[in-house]
Amino acid sequence: MALPRVGWIGLGIMGKPMATNLLRAGFDVVAYNRSVNRLKAWSDEGGRTASSPREAAAGADVVVTMVSDTVDVESVLFGDAGAAESVRPGSITIDMSTISPSATRDLARGLRERGIEHLDAPVSGGESGAIAATLSIMVGGEPGAFARCRGLFDALGKRVTFMGPSGSGQATKLVNQVAVLGNLAATCEALRLARATGLDLARAVDAVGGGAGASWQLANLGPKMVVGDFAPGFPVRLARKDLRLILESARELCLALPMVALVEQLFSALAAAGGDEDGTQALIRVLERPLPRP
Repeated sequence: MALPRVGWIGLGIMGKPMATNLLRAGFDVVAYNRSVNRLKAWSDEGGRTASSPREAAAGADVVVTMVSDTVDVESVLFGDAGAAESVRPGSITIDMSTISPSATRDLARGLRERGIEHLDAPVSGGESGAIAATLSIMVGGEPGAFARCRGLFDALGKRVTFMGPSGSGQATKLVNQVAVLGNLAATCEALRLARATGLDLARAVDAVGGGAGASWQLANLGPKMVVGDFAPGFPVRLARKDLRLILESARELCLALPMVALVEQLFSALAAAGGDEDGTQALIRVLERPLPRP
C-alpha cells in the first residue's frame, strides 16, 4: 500500500526533524513554514516546499500542523490561504502542536462539517526525541482515523497511545506538562541545595539519578544546568504557553493546581529577566538568586 502524501505545516525546533523523519521513512512530504529561512533550510536538504498552508494541503491525504499555539493552529487551518481551503473531504488533519483541548474540539467540529477527520496528537520527548523519532504521542479523535495514521505516528515516535475522543490527546499533553514542569522545578531546587552544601554537582546528578529521584529532567537537563548551558531544546516561552493552557483548563474544571501556579510565576520571572528564548533548564537562574539571611 502506498504511503499517504503529507502536507506539513511548521518547521520549528520540533517540526523540522519530525518532517525529516517522515521523508526518511518514505513519505511524500510537502512543507510550509511562515519563516522563510526555515523553509529554505528544508529545501536545501531536498524537501519540497509550499508557499502557503493551502498549497501544502492541496492533494494531501494527511495534513499535519506543528506550530506554537492555539491561534496559530486556527490561522493555518482557517485563516487566509488556510489549509482547510484545499483539504479534500475524506482526508485527515493532525495537529501535533500543544494547544487548548476545548479549542481542539471546536476545530474538529468545523473540519468534520467539511468531511475531514481531525486528530489531536501532541508529543513529548523534546528536540532530541523529535530527531531520534522516539517521541511519545498522545492521540485524540476517531478510532478509524487513528488507525489510518498509525504508520505515520510510528515513523515519529516509539510510544503511540490512543486516548479517546477529540481533545483527549491535548488533555493528556497538559497532564504530561504538569509532571514535566513540576519535575523541572524540583530538579532546579535539588541542584540549588547541592551547590549550597558544596557538593560536586555532576556527581550529585549521577548519584540521585541512580535512585528514586531519577527523572528525565534530571538526566537530560541536570547536566546542562551544571555547566550553564541554556540553549533551547524547549524554550521558556513555550513552557509558559503550556502553563497558561493548564491553568485555563483547571479553571474550566474548577480545579486548584497550586504547584502549577507557583511554577508559572517562576517562569514569568525568568521571562521578565530576558529568558523567554532560553531553554527551560534556565529556570535554575531564577531559583539561584540569593535570599537574605535570617
